Amino acid sequence: MFQYVSTSPQDTARIAKLIGERLPEGMIFCLDGDLGAGKTLFVQNLAKGMGIADEVTSPTFNIMNVYTGGVHLYHFDLYRLEQEEELEDIGFFDYISDPDGAVVIEWADKFVDSLPEDYILIEITRFEDNENKRLLSFSLRGEIFEDFFKEVEELCQY
Repeated sequence: MFQYVSTSPQDTARIAKLIGERLPEGMIFCLDGDLGAGKTLFVQNLAKGMGIADEVTSPTFNIMNVYTGGVHLYHFDLYRLEQEEELEDIGFFDYISDPDGAVVIEWADKFVDSLPEDYILIEITRFEDNENKRLLSFSLRGEIFEDFFKEVEELCQY
């Protein structure tokens, strides 16, 4: 695990874009954090780094949005789902089992038992004393993405 202190929304956007520029196909990110913590901002700039020109919005009501750039981005928001069985209804397992692009899952902590074995978890936490400052905590689940995880850690040291 490693952490990065983002001093502003622009800093969070910069880190996300840098990660997106290097994102390998098949990558899965899970994002957790309170409402307004910056999860969607992170995904928007990850998409920019991936070469996606479309406007990226939170799929809170759609549950999933698909964006196409150099690589497909499958963006899930599980906030409105109440039961794990609903994941089957939206085709969630089809997308995470062998993605032909990258997958980002917001509110992943709602259904931890249904997540794949391998992913990078990013927890975004606000600082109480500064509304623009965020703590981004990165942790690796499984082993498949270990090399990319190390690359992300190096990016966050600049």
